[in-house]
Amino acid sequence: MKFSTQVRPISYLKSHAAEIVKNISLSREPMLITQNGEAKLVVMDVRSYEEHEETLALLKILALGNREIEQGKFRSATDIFEEMDKDDHP
Repeated sequence: MKFSTQVRPISYLKSHAAEIVKNISLSREPMLITQNGEAKLVVMDVRSYEEHEETLALLKILALGNREIEQGKFRSATDIFEEMDKDDHP
């Protein structure tokens, strides 16, 4: 994602809101809004935002899993399968 092609001042956002909504919805490319020459916010379509949030959630789960592995908080697959076999055959 390259913000360099979608950088607009806040005045553009104010005067072209409907056009921006249409373009971002179609292109699914976020737009960087500046105020006084500084980046202030990113405007993106809802579907892209939801996908972004889902990706972040999965990355958090992976990071937590890696941390637990590093701390030795895991069981081997062999142990799990052996336990399952015991439960199936009393």
